[in-house]
Amino acid sequence: MGKYEQITHARKILGIDESESLKNIKEKFKKLIKKYHPDTCTEVREKCRKKAEEIIDAYKIIIEYCSNYKFSFKKEEVMKYLSAREFWEKQFGNDPIWSNTFDKNKDL
Repeated sequence: MGKYEQITHARKILGIDESESLKNIKEKFKKLIKKYHPDTCTEVREKCRKKAEEIIDAYKIIIEYCSNYKFSFKKEEVMKYLSAREFWEKQFGNDPIWSNTFDKNKDL
């Protein structure tokens, strides 16, 4: 099995999408491992143990990939992830027409 197929298989085990934040990956892992941990699982203990091992192995594959991933800090890439507030301020700045409807103390 090639690296891409291995990562895709691991991704499917963990139930993560093709594009996912590290935070979401960790949350999904924790939820799954809690469900299938042999000490807390409501199914057959051996089945849960095997499923937990599968989940842990999948998580290791994904985390290894994420650890070696090169993040881009180019302006174009960073701009894709602006918050609603940052986007609004970038688009309209201090324009008096738009700034009256924008509450600077709240996120959009």
